[in-house]
Amino acid sequence: MSILTVTNLTHGFGDRAIFNSVSFRMLKGEHIGLIGANGEGKSTFMNIVTRKLDPDEGQIEWAKNVRVGYLDQHTVLERGLTIRDVLKGAFQYLFNIEGDINRMYEEMADSPPEKLEKLLEEVGVLQDLLTQNDFYTIDAKVEEIARGLGLHEIGIDRDVEDLSGGQRTKVLLAKLLLEKPDILLLDEPTNYLDEQHIVWLKRYLQEYENAFILISHDIPFLNSVINLVYHMENQELNRYVGDYDAFVQVYEVRKQQLASAYKKQQQEIAELKDFVARNKARVSTRNMAMSRQKKLDKMELIELSKEKPKPQFHFLESRAPSKLIFETDQLVIGYDAPLSQPLNLRMERGQKIALVGANGIGKTTLLKSLLGEIPALSGRLQRGDYLEIGYFEQEARRAPDRTCIEEVWQEFPHLGQAEVRAALAKCGLTTKHIESKVEVLSGGEKAKVRLCKLINKPSNVLVLDEPTNHLDVDAKEELKRALISYRGSILLISHEPEFYRDIATDIWNGETWTTKIF
Repeated sequence: MSILTVTNLTHGFGDRAIFNSVSFRMLKGEHIGLIGANGEGKSTFMNIVTRKLDPDEGQIEWAKNVRVGYLDQHTVLERGLTIRDVLKGAFQYLFNIEGDINRMYEEMADSPPEKLEKLLEEVGVLQDLLTQNDFYTIDAKVEEIARGLGLHEIGIDRDVEDLSGGQRTKVLLAKLLLEKPDILLLDEPTNYLDEQHIVWLKRYLQEYENAFILISHDIPFLNSVINLVYHMENQELNRYVGDYDAFVQVYEVRKQQLASAYKKQQQEIAELKDFVARNKARVSTRNMAMSRQKKLDKMELIELSKEKPKPQFHFLESRAPSKLIFETDQLVIGYDAPLSQPLNLRMERGQKIALVGANGIGKTTLLKSLLGEIPALSGRLQRGDYLEIGYFEQEARRAPDRTCIEEVWQEFPHLGQAEVRAALAKCGLTTKHIESKVEVLSGGEKAKVRLCKLINKPSNVLVLDEPTNHLDVDAKEELKRALISYRGSILLISHEPEFYRDIATDIWNGETWTTKIF
């Protein structure tokens, strides 16, 4: 039986079409990977099926009594609650039942025998419900999920108001997994997870008996947990059986078959048109020409999908800096409390360093300390000479209400409009994207706008904090190529070994110097 049925879904933003008469059906237990390039509408699809967004046309039908869990990174966490409180909130319906039981026990004190018997019967039913749903092991469940996703490193009794965007997403994911809905909707859940916790989530989803739809550009992760692929491209949604690798094989074969059929049809059309043109005037061949024309008129034309612009990243390089880039002497980083032991680190010209380790150990804090954005708690930092640093932050600062053109123009006022458009197009953005407000773009498209500003500013040192979050497969591969080609120095935070392994000349593991206990 179908859990979710989507019929003839059509939607767009202004004159930018996203879906055109798309249909989709999900069965119990299916593990679906929803894939496609940035801007094809994956997150929009999630918002439509969860009724956060009304489609222009089409029907969305859920099976009765289906519990849906959606990892929505915009959910507001209530001030004053701890992480533990939020996670226990996943079982609020069971706590409500416990409250009902306690009220019934109070009522029993003054109840006549007949009513007492009825209340005891009701309490028994509710008590069985609590037992069946493991109510008395809630604390153990909370601990298990919290440890699996690294929330103990953040501090499970910490106020949620103090959390970063990435930490907040972790908490929402943990709560969602504890709720164990009939269908999970996960939009890039690995973006804020480190390698250790991605492995844990992978195992969890492999053993998950219910259905889920997963959006992810992490191909090894996708391959390990899905058994179906739905591919979004050119306003269509197509179904493929198997994992991502199986999809790629079938997709390429279909693409080649379509190109071959298109070529053959175009040749036939040319021949028919030529015959009609040469024979329609002659009386003896006019009927044959009319017959060929009818065939042309009735022919169902094969159309090739328009190729999406692929990003081309090339970092502008400035003059060479001094041999020394950064050097620290007993540097202690942190905010109110130390996040590190005294650090003696040195980075030299030409090094490409990947900074790795679990979330919450201070990797981003170290970057910001080296850049002078936050003061160190103690110790000394020396920067080299002639440094021109390009910095990509993990979390984008909220921009005013500007279009993509205005956003880049603000940074490079000396460029003409045609030059700004060309720069954005090279990053894989279409004309529709370029003229849109930055706020309405997908996470991947926003990242490409930020990369556009970064690659067009000459630098000799790149400091990159999780630059692949939200980027599609093509953009990720092109960024990797560009960073390998870059002749400057790089300090990079990434949780994807497949991305940084070929770039890095050195690895710094933050877990060796953090004050956090694992």
